[in-house]
Amino acid sequence: MTEGTPFYTRDFQGAYMRAIRLYGKGDLRFEEIAEPAPPPAGFVRLAVRAAGICGSDLHNYQTGQWISQLPVTPGHEFCAEIIALGQDVEGFALGERVVVDSRAICGECDHCLDGAGNLCRQLGFVGEVCDGGFAEQSVQPAHRLLKVPIGVSDEIAALAEPLGVALRVVNRLAAAPGEPVLIAGGGTIGGLAALLLRELGEHPVLLVERNVARADLLRKVVGVQPVAFNAEQVRKACDGREPHWCIEATGSPVVLEQLIANVASGGRIALVGLFHGAANLNINQLVEREIDLLGCSVFRDEQRQALELLPRLSAKLQALISEPISLEQGLGAYRDLPCGNAGALKTIIKP
Repeated sequence: MTEGTPFYTRDFQGAYMRAIRLYGKGDLRFEEIAEPAPPPAGFVRLAVRAAGICGSDLHNYQTGQWISQLPVTPGHEFCAEIIALGQDVEGFALGERVVVDSRAICGECDHCLDGAGNLCRQLGFVGEVCDGGFAEQSVQPAHRLLKVPIGVSDEIAALAEPLGVALRVVNRLAAAPGEPVLIAGGGTIGGLAALLLRELGEHPVLLVERNVARADLLRKVVGVQPVAFNAEQVRKACDGREPHWCIEATGSPVVLEQLIANVASGGRIALVGLFHGAANLNINQLVEREIDLLGCSVFRDEQRQALELLPRLSAKLQALISEPISLEQGLGAYRDLPCGNAGALKTIIKP
């Protein structure tokens, strides 16, 4: 069965389930659809227990840019319970909780064969090329599943995917031990990267975030130092020097230009924000000051590593997320979250 094959039909006469469905740019609906059919060989049927709304979900709703199947059930950050096993599925049992690797990779191209699935030549994502987790149930291939550590709550487990993305950013940045890191953007990935930098490397983290409530939350929970985005304040926070290590997590061309202006010569900027416009970069400045720009795409094995970190980070992660909402409330969240006023780092849906 291919990635895009639907697991239910509209004329199904059996049980129905609730789901959020994207029909096109700006067309999101809450519906009752048929429950998935029994899983085919190599697949499992899941009861979704918690799912996070990602910035890319909102981007798809606003632009339709990466959607290849319509209608589609969005949602790629989710924790679920296995309720049915297809033939030939090994290593998993009914009742086990799992999270889903969001990457839909071909497994055959040179990058996949080299273990770099995040660079797959046909890379797609759950909730874009196939139905995702904003529903009561989902069917996924078993090779995409990772087991949840015992004692980790459903909503915290749903953070394994974005935490894996943030860990990829931290790994790519490779900041020197104990050195300060400037992060532009305190949303999900910027905030989780700050948490990882503080917990794993004891880095001082300077945060540029215009949402005052979110910046204050990260200050209290993570220990970041919010700063204004001007050269004088940034240098003052770095003991009179420009920061050598930076993360761009806003997707704003203007912010990237400011980071380049503020980073130290010989410095490094990890890019993880989704850009909505072209950046007017001074390439000569990059060359003459030997500034590295590092793209960061999803993760390789970092989601698995992030799962192992969840028991240690659960208390702080819990403080960074909002109270869970229902599927019905998900439509309102899609409208409200792009305004950038949410104080929490993540909105979790519990079907």
